[in-house]
Amino acid sequence: MIHAWGITDKGAVRTQNQDGFYLDVPSEHLAVGVVCDGMGGAKAGNIASLIAVETFVDALQGMQPDGDGEAGPAAVLSRAAETANTAVYHRAVTDPDCRGMGTTMVAALVVEQTAYLLNIGDSRAYHINEDGITRLTRDHSVVEDMVARGDITPEEARTHPRKNLITRALGSEERIRADLYEKELQPGDFLLLCSDGLSNIVTDQELLYEAIHGGEPSDCCQRLLHITLSRGAPDNVTAVLFQIV
Repeated sequence: MIHAWGITDKGAVRTQNQDGFYLDVPSEHLAVGVVCDGMGGAKAGNIASLIAVETFVDALQGMQPDGDGEAGPAAVLSRAAETANTAVYHRAVTDPDCRGMGTTMVAALVVEQTAYLLNIGDSRAYHINEDGITRLTRDHSVVEDMVARGDITPEEARTHPRKNLITRALGSEERIRADLYEKELQPGDFLLLCSDGLSNIVTDQELLYEAIHGGEPSDCCQRLLHITLSRGAPDNVTAVLFQIV
């Protein structure tokens, strides 16, 4: 069985919430979640994330996963993201007010006890259980590339002045470049999707503590938001949490 919760907030500084998310558990063996963090100015960032979430979800609902290969969950995720990319890109090139807009995307399709993941940009997916926390996705960002080259440490990346510069975004180019992942889950495991407004402020160890020891899982997203707000929440904050039970 899969339980899931989600939350989004504009944070303590921003006047508008340019994050967007969707969460659905249509059966006890199937769940879907997506988090998008829009960019491209005060108006366009909000439009990019909204179009991406709505188009992705519509496409996903029209392509129910069945088996493996071209009909499997990973392929369905990929095609839905391509559809969303086309919609955002078309709006960006035809509407002068939206020129250059784009959005991150991290999405999960949980089937039975397997999570199929897709990401573009620096919104993240984490696997959490009693043994610890593991980031499942790789940021498409300038500082992530610097860490990979050994130029800076992961700790330095958290406060680096270029930490908000991403190298890929949904809708910024005609063709999408998304990464796909697969993770087997066990009863008691959590899967967390979040925008960088959360991961930039709350450490991995704090994410782990709140999911496992902080209280009821149903309140975990609210607790994480409270921590972020208490530290000034300079960005929009979004979290989606799945629990395998």
